[in-house]
Amino acid sequence: MTVLILALLIGVVAGLRAMTAPAAVSWAAQLGWLHLDGTWLAFLGYRFTPWIFSLFALAELVTDQLPSTPSRKVPPQFITRILMGGLSGGAIGASAGSLVAGIAAGAVGAVIGTLGGTAVRAKLASLFGSDRPAALLEDAVAIIGAFLIVSAAA
Repeated sequence: MTVLILALLIGVVAGLRAMTAPAAVSWAAQLGWLHLDGTWLAFLGYRFTPWIFSLFALAELVTDQLPSTPSRKVPPQFITRILMGGLSGGAIGASAGSLVAGIAAGAVGAVIGTLGGTAVRAKLASLFGSDRPAALLEDAVAIIGAFLIVSAAA
């Protein structure tokens, strides 16, 4: 049950920042915290995979601050978040022998994170009078949350 909660939570992170979740699980796999050998997700632990996902995550953190960045709820953005949530949740699930359940929990978490993150960020931006502090707070929640989740899964 704990594994599915962690898979759901890493999906929520993917809903907040699509590339932060796979970067975190990739580092966890590469460091031996998640055991993905013998699964189709073993590539997450390969030597360069964490670096690639980390570059994507950093690029996302920068582009999220741009006014031209589309809403996370438009189909390409939303679908990407669901896929990355499923991938990341699947990695946590697979590490404990529950690949399919992990994928499902991660995808559901991504929907929750996408919709909930949008609502919370809008409310915070209204309170702050600016979107930037809300976006930076969301970045911090995603990064710290991802680390805590993969640490707990280890």
